Amino acid sequence: MFTIRNARRDEADLLALIGFRAWEKAMIPVGESRAMVDNARTAFLNFTRSEWLTISVIEKSGVPAGWAAREELDENITDLWIDPEHQRQGLGSALLEEVEREIVRQGFARASLQTHARNQEAVDFFEKHGYAVHWLTTAYNPKLDRDVQSVGMSKQLVAVEPRGYGQEF
Repeated sequence: MFTIRNARRDEADLLALIGFRAWEKAMIPVGESRAMVDNARTAFLNFTRSEWLTISVIEKSGVPAGWAAREELDENITDLWIDPEHQRQGLGSALLEEVEREIVRQGFARASLQTHARNQEAVDFFEKHGYAVHWLTTAYNPKLDRDVQSVGMSKQLVAVEPRGYGQEF
């Protein structure tokens, strides 16, 4: 049994730990150096402590198991992290679907995100959920204080009405 709710300020450190563990599982195998570990841990703590109002938490049996964020509360999903011990149980899919519903409720027609280009597990996850890769870039990431190769992905959430020729009624 799982529930999805808004984050609370008093759990920011726990959410940072969940995000960090998921990041570490995904990124160390694709070549992120161990030297980045402290930087990533600090980035997660800074983010969850300052942006907790933008975070949605998924709980399993009453315990936080993952979270997602939209820093600007727009169509851009900036974070989606499931604790490694809870991965492959449908929690990421449920959390993503809830975030997408919230994006639509707030009047946006599509969702967008970016992820590390070499994090194939994440790219595959989002493609499985209807996202398509639209760009590849290398850019400075201020949270990690270095250049990161990323892919941009998006998904149309609301059907676009076709516009035809002639008179509209």
